[in-house]
Parts: sequence; structure tokens; C-alpha cells
Amino acid sequence: MSEQVLNQFRSDKTLRDDCVAIYEAMGMDLNTAFRMFMERTRMVRGLPFPAVLPADRMTAAEARESVEALRREAAGLPELTLDDINAEIRASRAERKNRM
Repeated sequence: MSEQVLNQFRSDKTLRDDCVAIYEAMGMDLNTAFRMFMERTRMVRGLPFPAVLPADRMTAAEARESVEALRREAAGLPELTLDDINAEIRASRAERKNRM
């Protein structure tokens, strides 16, 4: 077995917790996921995913206009109570379960 080293770094707690939950759902722990990331990095000799800047960037004015457009669109929608939202979620889950 090769020499083992300790890798440490800081991250946002919510990010870490979200990632831990995802990897646990896949049947692995965070350390295994990082080892896989590092093996794949070595295999492709770079980041194991595309890392490029988007071709188009939105200006602050365009972003504000997009938000305002969404507000105008949502203004005509009926208000939903928490019970209404939960009922829609339950119905959607039941429908998805029936398809499986």
C-alpha cells in the first residue's frame, strides 16, 4: 500500500452537508468521493468536468428586468397556502411512484 497523506480544507457547512447526503444516497462517504475526484483528475490530467466561463453574461440591468418580468408574471397567479403546496407535492410524488 502506498504512503497515506491527510488532506484538509475548509468549506461551507451547508455545501458539505448537501454533498454528504448526496454521496450517502449513492452508497459512499465523502472521503471516497474525493478519492474518486482525485483519481479522475489524474486520469484526464485536469479538472474532471468542463470549467469554462459562460459565453453570455447578464448585466445588472438585464438581471433586474428579468426579476421584474417574473414578478409581473407571478402577480396574476392565485396565492397558495402551505396546505395547497403540500397537497401538490403529495400528488406529484404519488404520480411519480405510480409510473415506476
